Amino acid sequence: MIPAKPVVEPITNAVHLCIDMQNIFARGSIWETPWMERVLPAIVGICDRYTARTVFTRFITPLHAADRPGRWRRYFTKWESATRSRLPAGQLDLVPALARFAPPATVIDKPGYSAFVGSTLAAFLNEKGVDTVAMTGAETDVCVLASVLDAVDLGFRVVIVEDALCSSSDAGHDALMTMYRTRFAEQIELVRAEELPELWREAA
Repeated sequence: MIPAKPVVEPITNAVHLCIDMQNIFARGSIWETPWMERVLPAIVGICDRYTARTVFTRFITPLHAADRPGRWRRYFTKWESATRSRLPAGQLDLVPALARFAPPATVIDKPGYSAFVGSTLAAFLNEKGVDTVAMTGAETDVCVLASVLDAVDLGFRVVIVEDALCSSSDAGHDALMTMYRTRFAEQIELVRAEELPELWREAA
């Protein structure tokens, strides 16, 4: 197996795609992701540098479980407390440290795990001439995973900021980072947040 290569080519025609950094995943919420506080400073730094080139996604739950098809209905029956009819106000908003960047950062809502399914994201990126996504956010092994694989299938260059991802599962996070390094050498590259400005010199 060939390890995923570190980023060596300059990053151009890119956006910072930040997945689902919402209050519902913050400390004390029903889908708490403990690592969020640890990676938030790195994500804030990226947003501060590339504000106008940042796209935030938000996972928008249904009003009621019955509003979603198939196994999603079963999922939201179990997690009825996450439906919009039950959630406290503001739970689906971006966490305050990131909400201040939008606008000019763009916010795109999605109904499922992938940022590209049931959303306007692919059309937005194509309209802007974007061919590279630098990805951060939550969770490494759920919504980030689904978004990464769809970005690969759509032909985007995918740069993962490895110290700006978080998960509620250490085992899941570690397994995915291993997969990215060993199975997607030609399509996924890894970089640390402190290295990004040297590789991606475009700034708003």
